[in-house]
Amino acid sequence: MTHEEVAACLAELGNTHRLAVFRFLVKAGHSGAPVGEIQKALGIPGSTLSHHLARMARVGLIRQEKHSRTIVCIPDYQQLEGLISFLNKECCAGNS
Repeated sequence: MTHEEVAACLAELGNTHRLAVFRFLVKAGHSGAPVGEIQKALGIPGSTLSHHLARMARVGLIRQEKHSRTIVCIPDYQQLEGLISFLNKECCAGNS
């Protein structure tokens, strides 16, 4: 990941609602969770949740799939691993 991509992801996760949504989705696993389930569990109004989901999708933290009339949000674990790897890459590199 580039410095700019990491900064964009961290900026989106810097919002308490988006961080809560992302943590919820990570706990849900690879199958993700329907938007309604996220809304019910976290108590975020629908229009506000849509805004947060769109922002996370734009930076690649999640993807959204339409299953019939239900939208399912799925965390992008590869993006998460890239973010963690970037942050951890130079851990203790400057210390002897």
